[in-house]
Amino acid sequence: MTRTLVDDHRQHRTRDRGAAPAPADISPRARDWAEIQERMLVPLYEAVYERLEVREGTRLLALGCGSGLSLLMAATLGAQVTGVDSDEELLALAGERLRAGHGAARRLLPADRLAEAEEPEAAPYDVVTVFRPVGSVAGDTLSPVPALRAALPLARRGAPVVLAGWGPPERCAASGVLGVAGRLTDRLRKGTWRPAHRDDLEDVAARAGLRPDGSGRVACPFGYADLASAVRGMLSTGAFDGAVRATDRRQVEKEIAEALHPHLRKDGTVWLPNVFRYLIARVP
Repeated sequence: MTRTLVDDHRQHRTRDRGAAPAPADISPRARDWAEIQERMLVPLYEAVYERLEVREGTRLLALGCGSGLSLLMAATLGAQVTGVDSDEELLALAGERLRAGHGAARRLLPADRLAEAEEPEAAPYDVVTVFRPVGSVAGDTLSPVPALRAALPLARRGAPVVLAGWGPPERCAASGVLGVAGRLTDRLRKGTWRPAHRDDLEDVAARAGLRPDGSGRVACPFGYADLASAVRGMLSTGAFDGAVRATDRRQVEKEIAEALHPHLRKDGTVWLPNVFRYLIARVP
């Protein structure tokens, strides 16, 4: 994350890095994810695409594609991209983003239509990605498994499947902020944030029947123009949904702001150094 991205937030310049134009009927949360938070994962996308040599002609299937920034970046490299997500608002934003990206070739599907991701007579997918971070909510190592199992028949044998998750808590400044969700939802014992475990990604791969074949770590600092943007960005991740249900949004916003205060710099920007981990597994 460069300082330029922080400055762009302050000036509301969301077109660089393929930031999605937000239709008027899109919720603030989806808009905040597309315009503030998703770009924090750009270094992860870049590292994975470089390592897997995503290029002209690569057929890429993105599970949990969100608002489509990773799809746009792959399409810019020449890949043929298909995105799948259960969130209709984020899919709408992905469509806007890809249409704005010089008419990038793409297909976008709701999660319940994953079987339609394979076009008749099309070659199988060369790469499958799951960039939505695993290991931040209790039980979420189970959530990607059904989609992964459904996707495997659509990919060629030996194709890489990329899973992403948080790095060690001691190397992720955002862990202290995300811990707010754990404290507020403790009484519910459900949907509670937890620190990432070392083998989270391997557990997902094993449950889906995949064969691990390498991993890597990428620095993904979270940089925000101001405290208000940081609060909105963190809320858009979904990690605080349980906390909002357990208390109320205003209380959650207040406690997130307090947790962010140590990361507030003299110029008013907020900076949280983080490390993300990715696992490459192979389709059997």
